[in-house]
Amino acid sequence: MTALEEAAPAKVNLFLHVTGRRADGYHLLDSLAVFGPAADRLTATTASGLSLTLAGPFGESLAAEPDNLVLRAARALAAEAGCPGGAALQLEKHLPIASGIGGGSADAAAALRLLNRLWGCGLDAVALARIAAPLGADIPVCVASRPARMQGIGEVISAAPELPECGLLLVNPRVPVATPAVFRARQGGFSVPATLPAAWPDARAMAADLARLSNDLEAPALSLCPVIADVLAALRAAPGCLLARMSGSGATCFGLFAAPAEAAAAAQTMPRDWWAAGGALHP
Repeated sequence: MTALEEAAPAKVNLFLHVTGRRADGYHLLDSLAVFGPAADRLTATTASGLSLTLAGPFGESLAAEPDNLVLRAARALAAEAGCPGGAALQLEKHLPIASGIGGGSADAAAALRLLNRLWGCGLDAVALARIAAPLGADIPVCVASRPARMQGIGEVISAAPELPECGLLLVNPRVPVATPAVFRARQGGFSVPATLPAAWPDARAMAADLARLSNDLEAPALSLCPVIADVLAALRAAPGCLLARMSGSGATCFGLFAAPAEAAAAAQTMPRDWWAAGGALHP
């Protein structure tokens, strides 16, 4: 049987404000998420049981996980759809682990989209996002994998400003950073939600507006993983880079460029022992 495939593109936070904290300890956020230019890839074929094999340059990093998020997403969809839930899944892991670009969330979202097709569930994006929410706050926005404003603990999703053509370069020093540790290291108060326009005319105008915002997790992540400063310096030194900032809780940082070709060219200038991917945003 021919395998079905789904890409699981990286989620990048162009800014990330911590705006408060709920009584249950979860932090309230405000962020603009975009996707690409790198992705994991998930394939599936019909099978009597549910299984997952791992491949790709970062596949071994997940081998010790007792219950991968992809399998949890598959079981949640099977329960919702009332189907036996059999599939042989293979995850090609191209995104670094614990890197601030939502790789696990993207994989789970890809599993929901892929198995919805394989099993003929016929669920729409709203239903898939509802199934995704209990699995992780970042997964609902990854279901659509389109630019979006994220608020609440990540589950409040609204339309992003209209984005211009631009290039994005992602760079990771191959050092994992644990999100809970970054939040524990955060000091100070809370930020206010951002004010965003309806659209940006070009990448330079977008970079200028984003520069007035911040990633509130960058400072605590730097205290835990100082090499992030080297990554940011390398991005800022790249020809044509309009803005450099850390994504999520790190350690991946991004550079914003006027064109995808500029981002792809800049990727070739990064140190060979770092992971880098440059190009266009995920369509």
